[in-house]
Amino acid sequence: MQSAIQTFNLTKTYGKNRGITDVSLDIRPGEIFGFLGPNGAGKSTALRTLTALMKPTSGSCLIMGIDPHINPVEAMANVGNLPTEFSLEDRASGRSLVNYFSALRGGVDTSFADEIAGRIDADLDRPVRKLSRGNKQKIGIVLAMFHRPPVVILDEPTGGLDPLVQEQFLEILLDAKKLGQTVLFSSHVLSEVERVADRVGIIREGEMIAVEDPHQLTSKAIRKVRVRFPENGEFTALRQLERMPGVEQFAWHQPFLSFDYAGDANALLRLLASDDIEMIDIERPSLEEIFLGYYGSGRNGGAA
Repeated sequence: MQSAIQTFNLTKTYGKNRGITDVSLDIRPGEIFGFLGPNGAGKSTALRTLTALMKPTSGSCLIMGIDPHINPVEAMANVGNLPTEFSLEDRASGRSLVNYFSALRGGVDTSFADEIAGRIDADLDRPVRKLSRGNKQKIGIVLAMFHRPPVVILDEPTGGLDPLVQEQFLEILLDAKKLGQTVLFSSHVLSEVERVADRVGIIREGEMIAVEDPHQLTSKAIRKVRVRFPENGEFTALRQLERMPGVEQFAWHQPFLSFDYAGDANALLRLLASDDIEMIDIERPSLEEIFLGYYGSGRNGGAA
């Protein structure tokens, strides 16, 4: 089966400044692939180089088997693209922009634009100049996806969207997958990538350091656990928990218990539930904590 997106040691440098180095990807048709990394890691540079908005310093890439730097029109005809920064004609409405891009693509059906707009509450009939940043982002999403392209490339697509709209947008990505579309989207928010992605590429300081199943990624991470017991209660399994594999930074100041944990959640909950508890808080790790804890803090730390 032909890959939907491929990059081969894709490198982009800016003089002495870092861009991306030797980024290699192979994304399958019908796959949602999350491109994950902190701000400034090189996500946007990689996507701009992939979509021929930047010329690579070295390496190459293919979209649906076509090199966008050799045949940009043919390659990008297969793509719906939302850059992290984009501008729209201020006097135009979202609907007129949809019609314009439909004409550029040979008169594709625009009915799906209204469906997307309805789901993310995008106003297609107001001039762009009267829209907030978040509402402009919604128009960008509509323009990237209304023509149901085989490949959708989105750079930080949920920026400026409220949580309810973010959830609807992620559902739209899952629907695109059901139709066989390939989605590559970048994010620095671990939870949204975990929600929809089949695989996730981890980029740090311009280098691809791992490609992971996002659920396995979070399951390996240390979580901070805080428990409150009844004021006059007693936790009979205290010493057993302290010696439990995966427990670190154990601290007991009755009635409060706190520790870091990396292990089987079911085993932990069974042990905690052996006595009455008033409150339990399990904190998800941040992306930065996963990088430091799992991939190491150095430039070459961690496993690919």
